[in-house]
Amino acid sequence: MRPTSEQLEQARDRLLPDVAAPGLAVLFTGINPGLYSAWTGHHFARPGNRFWPALHRSGFTPRLLLPGEQQELLALGLGVTNVVARATARADELTTEEMVAGGGDLRAKVLGLGPRWLAVCGVTAYRTAFGVPRARIGAQPDLMGRTRVWVLPNPSGLNAHYTPAALADEFARLRVACRTTA
Repeated sequence: MRPTSEQLEQARDRLLPDVAAPGLAVLFTGINPGLYSAWTGHHFARPGNRFWPALHRSGFTPRLLLPGEQQELLALGLGVTNVVARATARADELTTEEMVAGGGDLRAKVLGLGPRWLAVCGVTAYRTAFGVPRARIGAQPDLMGRTRVWVLPNPSGLNAHYTPAALADEFARLRVACRTTA
């Protein structure tokens, strides 16, 4: 069932609960929920978002999970959250102040949960939220407590810079790093 425009608009500013627990191997972080995700109640739910296929193609999951199966991530030592909690139609609706505040909230969350890795999906979001203007895709030099940080490309279908295969390759680089730093 597809939502109507009115239903999507009603999802604006809705909060999407984290899928997280203490001690995860990787806590994946989106920029913020889109309206479609807020409407469904599931992370990275919009058709065309490549998060779930990249997660599977990279070997993080044994099969392609659907957004509605997001709770299964916990048994795999994985979780999902967002830099900014509120839902918008597009990430560019977020202000710099919201991104920086969201970065502070995310840092506190990471310090409390202690995942081995934080994987931020979106280099521009990472740069803004954490004040690292020259950050690049891949492992970051700074830690959050004991948590290592990796920046991934944004898995949105609108990100034309990465093909589905190239996106999965970037996720696989993180997966290899997870194995070598366990």
